[in-house]
Amino acid sequence: MTASSSSTRELPLFPLQSVLFPDGLLSLKVFEARYLDLIGTCMREQRPFGVVALKRGQEVKRAGDAVELETIGCQAELIDVDSPQSGILQVRCRGTVRFETHASRQQPNGLWVGDVSDLPGDEAVLPTEELVGTAKGLANAIAALKRQGVVHILEPYRFESAGWVANRWCELLPISITAKQKLMELPDPLVRLKLVDEFLRSKGVVT
Repeated sequence: MTASSSSTRELPLFPLQSVLFPDGLLSLKVFEARYLDLIGTCMREQRPFGVVALKRGQEVKRAGDAVELETIGCQAELIDVDSPQSGILQVRCRGTVRFETHASRQQPNGLWVGDVSDLPGDEAVLPTEELVGTAKGLANAIAALKRQGVVHILEPYRFESAGWVANRWCELLPISITAKQKLMELPDPLVRLKLVDEFLRSKGVVT
């Protein structure tokens, strides 16, 4: 995958057993010292951090564990931070731009940092005629979730955007982290939405 710019920058990384998509909502319960420090720094300096999926290893640091990170991740910006009790932060973030990690390393305190470059955002394209049903299906799914009081999708809703619709379905679908990662990495939003559409039709969600 080719980066949109040859320039690289250093970005703190938060490895998770999940995939963050652009415009997606990420809720975190933070209690490890390295990540408490990271969130504190991001709050003070109004800086983002990077979310990368774990290919191998655990979210909580364990001595001797081998850790391998995906190279494509998504930058996260803080929405709000709450401290329900001492030593614990409840954090909500929004996914922004995807990035490619060219090198990563772990600091003495255990925090991962990477040399990254931003990847192009999705081209603004409408869902094609055969994919409109998938966009309508997402609107129905969000409405149903709202009635249950469990919707976790950030506004504004952009059902006219093929990439946005594909990303929101990727968050909702019961598919593996590996599959979500591969979908997130796809540079063409219509290809991503087409794959989602095929999955939904195979399950009878869209007809």
